[in-house]
Amino acid sequence: MAADYLTFDRITKTFGPVPVVSDTTLAIARNSLVVFLGPSGCGKTTLMRMVGGLDSPTSGTIRLDGEPIAGPDRRRGMVFQSYSSFPWLTVEGNIAFGMRYRKDLTAAERAERVSHYLRLIGLEDFAESYPNRISGGMRQRVAIARSLAAGSDVLLMDEPFGALDALTRERLQVELREIQAHETKTIIFVTHDVEEAVYLADRIILFSARPARVLRDIDVAAVLGQTRTLGMRERQEFFQLRNDVLHLIRQESGAEK
Repeated sequence: MAADYLTFDRITKTFGPVPVVSDTTLAIARNSLVVFLGPSGCGKTTLMRMVGGLDSPTSGTIRLDGEPIAGPDRRRGMVFQSYSSFPWLTVEGNIAFGMRYRKDLTAAERAERVSHYLRLIGLEDFAESYPNRISGGMRQRVAIARSLAAGSDVLLMDEPFGALDALTRERLQVELREIQAHETKTIIFVTHDVEEAVYLADRIILFSARPARVLRDIDVAAVLGQTRTLGMRERQEFFQLRNDVLHLIRQESGAEK
């Protein structure tokens, strides 16, 4: 995988007098799942929002496939912690809504894409259901499917499982790895949950307290491999990596003296 698909060139961000991101340079490979991890409020979500074109850097340039990011477009889809389904649309309608600007698709192609993503997220039986009739975990699956159906090459996920119960969260972590392998998308996943980060990531970018700067760039795939199972959480290498990362965060936050 080429490591220069998504690049951050000396990015800084301030809000008024407050520095939020400090001189960040990164390169992210195509079709990788990269987790931004760091203390709450450190600036990792701001950095992800700049990738989505929702915020602009104060200085520096973010490029996707060589092109500077100047604003939102359908190549970059976002999934937030809050459930972002449209309540007046069915599950099927929510997924189709992601294709509303796809002039390159016929009606038949749109219908096939909706069917494909319904199968992929396992909600064929709920196609005609409205969001208030399905669980929070299902609504997050719909949000992921809507971004994929839109044709997003990069999926930006801001603590999307944070409001879910432990078992649903665990199940969606497994499903996200499966979806990423099947769809070969580039995913940036923001979290402050260390175990979630270690389980999901090909690579963890560990940020400092605000203003965010890169503390460590951790190649998780080199330690755990590409394939993840729930049983992996019981393995010594998983346990050790989780503890090492947690130790670094505690040091940075001042919780460990």
